[in-house]
Formats: sequence, C-alpha cells, structure tokens
Amino acid sequence: MYHNNIVQHDLAVIAREQLDWQRFHGKTVLITGAYSMLGTYLAMLFIYLYRERGIKVRLIQLGRNMQRMQHLFGKLLDSDCEFLCQDVTAPINTDRADFIFHMAGNSSPHYIKTDPVGIMRCNLMGTFSVMELARRCKSERVILASTREVYGDMNVVTGDHNCVSEHEMGVLDPMDDRSCYPEGKRAEETIARSYYLQHGVSFNSVRLAHVFGPGMKTEGDGRVMSDFIADAIAGHDIVLTSDGTAVRAFCYISDAISGMMHVALKGSPGEAYNLSNECEPSPIGDVAQIVCETSSHDIKVVKQIATSNTGYCNYQRTALNNAKIQQLGFTPRVTLTEGIARTLHFFEQ
Repeated sequence: MYHNNIVQHDLAVIAREQLDWQRFHGKTVLITGAYSMLGTYLAMLFIYLYRERGIKVRLIQLGRNMQRMQHLFGKLLDSDCEFLCQDVTAPINTDRADFIFHMAGNSSPHYIKTDPVGIMRCNLMGTFSVMELARRCKSERVILASTREVYGDMNVVTGDHNCVSEHEMGVLDPMDDRSCYPEGKRAEETIARSYYLQHGVSFNSVRLAHVFGPGMKTEGDGRVMSDFIADAIAGHDIVLTSDGTAVRAFCYISDAISGMMHVALKGSPGEAYNLSNECEPSPIGDVAQIVCETSSHDIKVVKQIATSNTGYCNYQRTALNNAKIQQLGFTPRVTLTEGIARTLHFFEQ
C-alpha cells in the first residue's frame, strides 16, 4: 500500500504542510489501531518522513493481528518500525512513547449492532491503558481519535445549532441501541481530561466526521461511503436503503491526517478540536450518484428502503464549526469528487 501512487501523492501533500516536522526527530511514536485506515495512514506518514525527509522516528505500531501488520508494513522495516501485538485494553509494555496516536476503536454500524460491549471496552479500558502509558513515559502529547457523535442530539438544545462548536453539547440517550459508540467516546475524552488535570498528561481530542479514502474497510462495514465504494469496486449497482436525502459532509483521509498533525504540533494541550470538511455537504443520494459516475463500471443507484436502521445515528445532522482548528493553519484541500476518484483509483489498482 505504501508504494501505491495515490498514497504516495497523499503523503507528499501532507508532508508539504508548514509544520515543525523536526519535533518528531529522534522521538518514539506509538500508534494504536495500527491497521485501521487512520492508523495505517499515520504510520505511513512517519515512514515517509523517515525515508524522504530524514526525520528519524522510532515507530511502534500496536494491533491485535500480527499477520495484518506484517502484511501492511513488513516490507518497510528498513525504517525504525516495530510491532506490538496485543489488545489495547491490556497494559502497554514499552519503555518510551513521546507521542501517542490512539486510533483504536470500532465505529462500524455492523459492530455497533453485534459487539457493543467490545466497543465500550476499547474506548474505556483502552484509553485508561493509553493514558497510563503516557503518564508513565511522560509523553509530550496524546492524540485521541474521537467523533462528531459526542455532540449527540443538538435539536433538544435551545438556540441556533446549525454549526456546533467544541464547547457546546447536546443530549445522548444511554438506552439508545447505538449509544455504545458516542457514549464510549465521551467517556474516552473524559478519561483523558482527567489524566490531564490530575497527572499533567498532555492530550488533544480530535472530533472527526465521515473520513474516507484508501485503506478504508469496504466489506461488512455498514457506513454509507464504505458500502458505496464496495459496490463500485465490485461493479454492482449502489443500493440505497433510505430515501437518500440525509446530508453528510465527507473528509478525505489526507485532510484528516493533516488536521490531526496540526493539532499534535500546534494544538493547545487538554482541548478538543473539530475536524471535518464542511465545504460540500451533500445528500447521500447525490454522493451515491457521484460514485456511480466516477466508477469504471456501468452502475446506477437503486433504492430499497430498509425497515430498520439499527446501528445508524438518527439525529438530525449538525455541521461542525472548524474555526478552532483553522486557527492552527488547517484547511481541507480535497474535494468530494476528487476524493472519491482517488479512492476508487486506489482500489482498482
């Protein structure tokens, strides 16, 4: 995957951001969720910085499946990389971790329905494990991959909430069938904030929204973009299980990684940052049509309204206010159409 021309282009674009990349020189970076989409791109960015910029980073990749980590990164071990095969909920035994990117955690509607206990365990026990490591190693910064869903239902809050900022918060029902994910992420952020207040562990939470791109899971995931891309790759018509009017704003992976690096290197410790691309909010029916038109196959959109959508968020969409992260110098660069084209090209290769 690292040598794929789409991925190489993305990494080069990220590395051109005006950031103090030298802060990573000589440091140890630990990434949990090593073979997730976000974890994989982060690891490949540090490998790129090592190879192309001479920034010597000791990279530790933590995941539960050694075979998958070796498949993704085994041929890249000329860089200073090592694997830590374990569950993130167990104590993490390493002697140093200057920067920690906590990317472990499942947000797939499929697993929200079938393994809510596992999702809660990862977000709570896994974050305790990560923050305890950061406390012990006196880490410079922990970056948590959180979600826009921590805001819950903003419609029950008075005032204009067409665009939600980091200091606002809506309502979550703990009895909702899918609350394992957003409630788990709320708890994750609270655990990190508690370590910051009590032990001085520096962290930031990055509240991501609808990230997609090369490396995304396309089988058995359940999120709309994953399902659309999977159908397009297979040459199948895209099946919409709703009327297609729900609006989403999708963020291409290189923009998401760039935003996280802005926060890691320039963010104020102990704070949360929204990270999304709100430039092109689009009904998912329109997104499906773009995927069809971009695919190399002759496919179309077909509607089959589902009787149940358990696992999906039913709250009315509220856009994320990105003013805070934009003050750090971050701006999303990849349009929706370009991101879809790049993703399809990656998988077709």
